[in-house]
Amino acid sequence: MFCWLSRLCGELSTPTRRTTQLIWSSAARSMVLSSQRIPELSSFVARTNTCGELRSSHLGQEVTLCGWIQFRRQNIFLVLRDFHGLVQVVIPQDESAASVKKILCEAPMESVVQVSGTVISRPPGQKNPKMPTGEIEIKVKTAKLLNSCKKLPFEIKDFMKKTETLRLQYRYLDLRSAQMQYNLRLRSQMVMKMREYLCNLHGFVDVETPTLFKRTPGGAKEFVIPSREPGKFYSLPQSPQQFKQLLMVGGLDRYFQVARCYRDEGSRPDRQPEFTQIDIEMSFVDQTGVQSLIEGLLQYSWPSDKDPLVVPFPSMPFAEALASYGTDKPDTRFGMKIVDISDMFRNTEVGFLQDALSKPQGTVKAICIRKGAKYLKRKDIESIRKFAADHFNEEVLPIFLKTNENWNSPVAKFIMEEQGLGLVKLLETQEEDVVLLTAGEHKKACSLMGKLRLECADLLEARGVVLRDPALFSFLWVVDFPLFLPKEENPQELESAHHPFTAPHPSDIHLLYTEPHKVRSQHYDLVLNGNEIGGGSIRIHNSELQHYVLDTVLKEDVKLLSHLLQALDYGAPPHGGIALG
Repeated sequence: MFCWLSRLCGELSTPTRRTTQLIWSSAARSMVLSSQRIPELSSFVARTNTCGELRSSHLGQEVTLCGWIQFRRQNIFLVLRDFHGLVQVVIPQDESAASVKKILCEAPMESVVQVSGTVISRPPGQKNPKMPTGEIEIKVKTAKLLNSCKKLPFEIKDFMKKTETLRLQYRYLDLRSAQMQYNLRLRSQMVMKMREYLCNLHGFVDVETPTLFKRTPGGAKEFVIPSREPGKFYSLPQSPQQFKQLLMVGGLDRYFQVARCYRDEGSRPDRQPEFTQIDIEMSFVDQTGVQSLIEGLLQYSWPSDKDPLVVPFPSMPFAEALASYGTDKPDTRFGMKIVDISDMFRNTEVGFLQDALSKPQGTVKAICIRKGAKYLKRKDIESIRKFAADHFNEEVLPIFLKTNENWNSPVAKFIMEEQGLGLVKLLETQEEDVVLLTAGEHKKACSLMGKLRLECADLLEARGVVLRDPALFSFLWVVDFPLFLPKEENPQELESAHHPFTAPHPSDIHLLYTEPHKVRSQHYDLVLNGNEIGGGSIRIHNSELQHYVLDTVLKEDVKLLSHLLQALDYGAPPHGGIALG
């Protein structure tokens, strides 16, 4: 699934009774796609209607419903649930319907039943405006128990807390919840709209690419699959990257696919061994063209119950993202930007600042935590300092301006005496603010402050401060990435920052042969609320240039990619693409 889609649906772990009704209502609305035709939800099956569709306009109609018993009250009413919503059912009390009453009263919760009856209006004072079907109820005539339910490991209610482990163990039960139903149907609706936009409106061709392939140099580790021949193996593709480039050589011009991808990596919140992406490639396109396509695609497929997207999305160079946010995927919903205050301390007598500034790329960085002295506790400050020492081997100095200034260390007090007015002016601080200061090599110091920025946001929000609006979707293009990065195990050698097929920036092509570590790429990432949700690039379409990058710069075995190099020699058009997922 697309991990980022879950952010459209709210937090899965903290729903309430009130939001459950809203989710079912949204699910019902999401059944109707862009075309005005309402889907036939009860065709080919044993029911006449769904539980969630009945309204006052259906009064007097004879209906048959199928679903799960969600709730029963005093053996007089029960609430029946299906994928579409909820409806109240009146259990008959007269002697002639004793068998129906027995079925509906004795069936355990979450049993599957079929009921037939008449749609009637609820009595005065008993209508429920929070429930889409709250004006009507079903007067049952016949009932059938389709399957009884044993005692469940947890209740199928969104407001019931349950551990992630339990939810995954009984995933099929978790999928019955309103939130999970909404998520899956939202995903289906968005994919359908994306297909409509790409194929019907812009002439893209949906092509399935092979799942079994051979090893690709660079990138993530690949799953290896043994073949029937001893000693020979297949690899599962990390992405359809080479296939889609070959399709461009084949003249397809516009390709897309809802593609399965496989990477043999440890699971992280934003990365799984198996995942899905919307994979796109185009011929005769530049970076601006790809970005405009994706903005239009998202705008067209965006859920109707969310605020419409405003395009174009803002763009930010990688260098600025690192300097201001300490990451290549900044969350721009809140400030607390990193500020370079190196010039202020060129002549300082503070030892660790002096030492940092005397080294190449040495800087002094700071972030200002608004009202930090009001909300942060001593243990929070100690936790921040410990994190910096454990993960970055760096010192972080907290400076309290007025409130809690007695918490300041001797070094912090000295800095306030030496540069207090300068800090206040440069960072535009207030009395209750706290400044976090660190010094070191530029990239390392920025990365540390970027982590602390997010950590401080978590701490403040845990104290009730709203920094990151969960209803706001802040899209951002990050561009001008470096083409190569030093290898961690051997910094004298280079590796691709993304993959070896990314084209160098036209302005930096001359540096490729003399100073390749300075070359920028034509790569672009799409970031949403601090999460990378897409990435792509303009590709190298010249065989000689691709051979030089692989062989001379990256020192890869070019034989592994001989098929691609050969294809680029046979009239490959300029091309580029992206993958969302």
